[in-house]
Amino acid sequence: MESDLFISGIGGQGVQLIAKTLALAAIIEGRHVLLSGEYGGHMRGGSSVGTVVISPIPVRSLPILPDAGALIALTPLFWENVGPRLRRGALVLAEEAIVKDLPAMQEPRLVTVPATAIATGLGSRMAAGMVIVGAYGALTGIVSTESLVAAMKEQVPAYRRQHLETNEKAIWAGAGAVSPLAHPVAFARTLGALETGMVA
Repeated sequence: MESDLFISGIGGQGVQLIAKTLALAAIIEGRHVLLSGEYGGHMRGGSSVGTVVISPIPVRSLPILPDAGALIALTPLFWENVGPRLRRGALVLAEEAIVKDLPAMQEPRLVTVPATAIATGLGSRMAAGMVIVGAYGALTGIVSTESLVAAMKEQVPAYRRQHLETNEKAIWAGAGAVSPLAHPVAFARTLGALETGMVA
């Protein structure tokens, strides 16, 4: 009943911020969450992988996920850190500009979003991470767009408050860039039954 996700990029792309935003949004909605990060040896430009596990019941996953059923891909670099760990048929939400450079995967459910182009159009290329997390939330229904916005606002420090409006627009733009619930998370449909003890 857990939903597990890798977020893969390079240092400086906001990978860990995406992971934290998604995790905090799930907590806001009363879910159980495991969040961890894997880093390369560079401050910027090295490998950065965020892992998020979300569940309606207490999480049982290991701190370092051996595999996952979904991936947000911001770069084709360092693919060896996540590609071999994707389960067959994993949902892959990728930045549109990198798709041609992604290695072959086993029967992926591939969705692309022009996150960087959308963010640039909003006035901040750096908001691409917020675009793609908004898209992931809408695509899967794992958290609402409103909760993602609330989670983002809770994390932004005082000296970066000037970015709140753009980040919020980016999250909503990402949600609007995909087909809602095209790849719904299974437990989202059974949460009520879990809470009432009606799941066999």
